[in-house]
Amino acid sequence: MGDPSLVFALESRLVNAWPSFETQLCDGWLLRLARGYSKRANSATPIIAGAAVDDTLIDHLIKQFLKHNVRPTFRLTGLESPDVDAQLAARGFDSIEPTFGMITEIETDAWEIDASVTLEETVSKRWVRETASSYGGDKADDATLMEIVSRIRQPHMFASLDLDGTNVAWGLGVAERGYVGLYDIVVSPDLRGLGLGRQIVTSLIAWGRREGATVAYLQVREENEVARALYASLGFRDAYRYTHRVMR
Repeated sequence: MGDPSLVFALESRLVNAWPSFETQLCDGWLLRLARGYSKRANSATPIIAGAAVDDTLIDHLIKQFLKHNVRPTFRLTGLESPDVDAQLAARGFDSIEPTFGMITEIETDAWEIDASVTLEETVSKRWVRETASSYGGDKADDATLMEIVSRIRQPHMFASLDLDGTNVAWGLGVAERGYVGLYDIVVSPDLRGLGLGRQIVTSLIAWGRREGATVAYLQVREENEVARALYASLGFRDAYRYTHRVMR
């Protein structure tokens, strides 16, 4: 588990940076729902240290998820009580997609916006369409992605990387209270592994620094070794690890 105060600082900013459509507070847990688009906006997450569950609370949350046609999912960030993971396993929740929250300090103005990267304050249909298409799978729903990013109320910036007249990489930066969060960093599937994501990341960090941020943060799946290596080369380190428990 990471430092609880840092975990809470990052998780609270994530809630604001990646809005859901509905939220409910349930005995130390924050339930978020957004028609199933991304687990971070469609899960129950502890918001106080030592947040516990019992069968009554689990049953209540399952009912709320199913009511909204969303697969019941818990994000376990380390703030929860130590016995929660075993309780959910006993109730038939599988553990999937371990993910790291990573941070780096950006206390200098040495970061620069790459000349090939376009930054826009207002989301465009093109950015949403291209980003969703490059993700593919269950994140190819550009209409829901548009609805989520249109709800962001903190300072934010949409980034696109142009290569020979075609956008090939995208990202979103959200600045809040000294932090800049990096979201939806994605590269065209046929161009991954070439370092194009670095230009998006450094440009959004440079923008965030100009917004007063001294720390950059992001989330990346444990299995994504290429992305983790990129972020490590930029000075990012693991702040905490979280897992998902999903109902079978």
